Amino acid sequence: MALGEVADVGVRRRGCCGGDVFPEPSFASWGAYGRALLETGPRLKDRLTARSHADVEVHDLRGRSGAEMRRELNWWDLAWFGVGAVIGAGIFVLTGQEAKEAAGPAVVLSYAVSGVSAMLSVFCYTEFAIEIPVAGGSFAYLRVELGDFMAFVAAGNILLEYCIGGAAVARAWTSYFATLLNHHPNDFRIHATSLAEDYSRLDPIAVVVITLICIFAVISTKGSSRFNYVLSIVHFAVIIFIIGAGLSKAKLSNLTDDFAPFGAHGIFAASAVLFFAYIGFDAVSTMAEETKNPAKDIPIGLVSAMAVTTVVYCILAVTLCLMQPYQDIDADAPFSVAFTAVGMDWAKYIVAFGALKGMTTVLLVNSVGQARYLTHIARAHMAPPCLAVVSPRWGTPVRATVAMLSATACIAFFTDLGILSNLLSISTLFIFMLVAVALLVRRYYVTGETTNSNRTKLVSCLVVILVSSIATASYWGLAAGGGWVVYAVTVLAWFAATLYLQLAVPKARVPEKWGVPLVPWLPSASIFINIFLLGSIDGKSFMRFTIWTAALLAYYFFVGLHASYDTAKALAAEAAVAKVEEGGRKNVTAEAGN
Repeated sequence: MALGEVADVGVRRRGCCGGDVFPEPSFASWGAYGRALLETGPRLKDRLTARSHADVEVHDLRGRSGAEMRRELNWWDLAWFGVGAVIGAGIFVLTGQEAKEAAGPAVVLSYAVSGVSAMLSVFCYTEFAIEIPVAGGSFAYLRVELGDFMAFVAAGNILLEYCIGGAAVARAWTSYFATLLNHHPNDFRIHATSLAEDYSRLDPIAVVVITLICIFAVISTKGSSRFNYVLSIVHFAVIIFIIGAGLSKAKLSNLTDDFAPFGAHGIFAASAVLFFAYIGFDAVSTMAEETKNPAKDIPIGLVSAMAVTTVVYCILAVTLCLMQPYQDIDADAPFSVAFTAVGMDWAKYIVAFGALKGMTTVLLVNSVGQARYLTHIARAHMAPPCLAVVSPRWGTPVRATVAMLSATACIAFFTDLGILSNLLSISTLFIFMLVAVALLVRRYYVTGETTNSNRTKLVSCLVVILVSSIATASYWGLAAGGGWVVYAVTVLAWFAATLYLQLAVPKARVPEKWGVPLVPWLPSASIFINIFLLGSIDGKSFMRFTIWTAALLAYYFFVGLHASYDTAKALAAEAAVAKVEEGGRKNVTAEAGN
């Protein structure tokens, strides 16, 4: 049997689920599937402790897509992709809501806190994207460092984040389009009275927009990049207008008279919600496989994009709060209403036009990113491997793009924007926290090299960092701030664990090209801040998160576990065949030499 054929054992056979969708031996027949289910326990034990290898992700899995993705992107493309992915609906919708209801003018501090958290995550993503330059993003990083199981849980939440985020932006696109034409948003929606209220406003425009974005994303990544930065330049011109025109109507007392009416708790509660405005930069890390020089282009592109975005958000928030007292800010269309209130009603059309441009770029970059996530998940056989195919003609993952955007369009067609927005931040913060944990594991643990003593120290430090962060967030959320004694204990425990990790545990790996500075402090701070912001999210979001995670686990136990187990065994068999063939070649060479 030739090398590479081992992984295809049973692939051509049609069993209980169809050979094209689930080609693994466990699904070859109903009998094979039944035997696989009986082995769920041992297989789960195997996959819980199994970690992938960077070379497997970069070479072996990537080869399963058939054609290669084209390396066409540089740091300029990545920077504009980063800006386009982030600056969209969040700043134009959520700023007013959080300024009015949660933070007051101190919403600018909320944006700064969210920006710091996002920047720490950017550092972690950047190192991984350089070391493991594949389309899988955080899914691939977690497979290498935390194993298959945690990677799958994160993957499900990543896909949920992208589908719901894209649907929310698409429905917001319809709303701003209606504003531009002097109509109410529901004038462009179909009212289906037979459906539940939150699902009865059908939005065909959102579906059309998503379909057009899908076509752009399929045809060319480089073309999508050019289209993105043209739109982003127009968007920045509108933002500059909003800032200039808004500051010309500024009144300092609106900002200073009651800067933080809801106190520190309101600031951090708003930060957790406003993190939605920073969602999207992780999509850029999935483009590492298509980047010409990842070691140079990814750090410049990602870090510069996040720095620019944070500054722009803070300036826009200050501008809004200078134009109107926070009590008068409109929660749904803050900038448009603010310009009307200061006698510049015509400016609302420019604001709506800028919002449309921003949301279009967000949809475009998200469509590119989510397809690459799904492609790599399918390469690992945790999703049907037919979705991993890259088109030889376009050099893009056409099937994964169409699949993800079809799901997004279905959600956008039916579901109210309010429901969608409430489902986002929790899964994103959870994933970013896991990536920071994975970075610490990568720096301090290498299989076969790290001693048992140092591994125990690392695990102990990580447990203390996680537990102290969770305790801080829980006390903050439950006690609405509470006294300082508990914080003194939990924060001190976090600090001591991080310091001990730095002084007592030797690093097992040094990045070859670019690494996060100040390790372990920056990744540990990212863990702490992400968990702390999770503590400010409402209980209903956690309930939805739990329901979605339960659904993911059901899929994993009945499908994903067995598919990934078969795939891992096939890869191991390939490696054994390769070793035998290599040994045979060495023997032939030695005999020839004699």
